[in-house]
Amino acid sequence: MDLLKALVLGILQGATEFLPVSSSGHLVLVPWWLNWDKPLLVFDVMVHLGTLVAVLIYFRRDWLNLMGAGLYALRIDTLPNPNQDPDIRLLTLIGLGTLPAALAGLLFSSIFEEAFSKPPLVAAFLLLTALLLFLSERVHAADRTIEDLNTRDALLIGAAQALAIFPGLSRSGSTIATGMWRGLPRAVAARYSFLLSIPIIMLAGAKQVLDTLTGDVTIGSDMVLPLIVGFVAAAITGYVCIWGLLKLLQRRRLYVFVAYCAAFGIVSLLAAL
Repeated sequence: MDLLKALVLGILQGATEFLPVSSSGHLVLVPWWLNWDKPLLVFDVMVHLGTLVAVLIYFRRDWLNLMGAGLYALRIDTLPNPNQDPDIRLLTLIGLGTLPAALAGLLFSSIFEEAFSKPPLVAAFLLLTALLLFLSERVHAADRTIEDLNTRDALLIGAAQALAIFPGLSRSGSTIATGMWRGLPRAVAARYSFLLSIPIIMLAGAKQVLDTLTGDVTIGSDMVLPLIVGFVAAAITGYVCIWGLLKLLQRRRLYVFVAYCAAFGIVSLLAAL
């Protein structure tokens, strides 16, 4: 892999992981459009680690508070009441929201992996992402806060995240749309979506690392620089896109992403058929 491809794919991963346009869909369709070979698994690991670093740095205060609350709960004799401790409550809801995707990844990994080799299916899922974002705006009524989230909300948003393992169905888009459907303001739904992404990116990254270590993969000296370029590009782009999307959603609707997903999906579907 040359440096230009590493830079393009790193930027692509960093941007589309957090913007509601599907990172997995873009990492399937863009190389397909450009007639590039599929990136090595080790490169996928590095760019995903880059996006993980981005979201951890951006939400460092949130996660330090959440981890502190979690460690405190482990040290005391009785678990604190989540209804009285907002950090424990949010950490519990993030844990519940992670379960559906973790279980789906374990039980149906072969089905999800097969979809990555089918550009027409990926394009169709992009159209579904556009539809979900459009419907979320049509039914949106921002009458709740993140403190109002409950177990049902966490599981529903988690189920949306699980379905988004399919390439083309945006993880951030589906979770933000579900949060909005449940009455959260756009920016609040996005914040919860980003916090929810951290455990699942960690789990997916751990699986990829395990697959890399157990596979017959040799990293040559010519791959070191492209891996670094992809990692740094994904981390910087991811951080900027988190910041930009949260700012955007405070005053704008999701229709620009609806139009983008619909256009890219239709063009890719027509080209694949």
